[in-house]
Amino acid sequence: MIGDNGELRAVTLLSAGPNVITQVKSTDNDGYQAVQLGSEELKKEKVGKTMAGHLKPAGVLPKIIREFRINGELEDDIKVGGTFSADIFEVGDSVDVTGTTKGKGFAGTIKRHNFQRGRKTHGGRSYRRPGSIGSMYPQHIFKGKKMAGQMGHSRVTTRQLKVALVDKEQNVIGVVGSVPGPRKGIVLLREAK
Repeated sequence: MIGDNGELRAVTLLSAGPNVITQVKSTDNDGYQAVQLGSEELKKEKVGKTMAGHLKPAGVLPKIIREFRINGELEDDIKVGGTFSADIFEVGDSVDVTGTTKGKGFAGTIKRHNFQRGRKTHGGRSYRRPGSIGSMYPQHIFKGKKMAGQMGHSRVTTRQLKVALVDKEQNVIGVVGSVPGPRKGIVLLREAK
């Protein structure tokens, strides 16, 4: 996308299909205020009886269901069966985008924590090993020690991204910058605090 001053900026396009309100939680009934949203219609109609009964008032069988807490008073137009679409955001808004990053599997310390490899000459044998991981006292390894392990596939929030495009007909939101996660991954957009 080209900005007003001629600056070229990368924009990530996000599909914001119509999100149907499946449940409205209130302080009187549930102890807190929240709205439960469902998106992406299920391809198969096979749903358990409890879930089918829960979703019957909304009239949809969504694939993805998420709950969002609400601070302050609930608006009157928020009712079960109503929808939220891309037009709740406007161009120029700041948003926080939360998603699950790409999983990289079990990775060593060089790939995971940018450790340097050991020397390959003069009798060195530890090329890609982590080296010393602790001293004689206190006879255990502290939690959080940088070692080999699962890399990626963690929940990450990218903060203060600007909305560059809102297409109401196609339900698309364009965000300046990168968004965590793979293609076709689920991301949550919230108004930045």
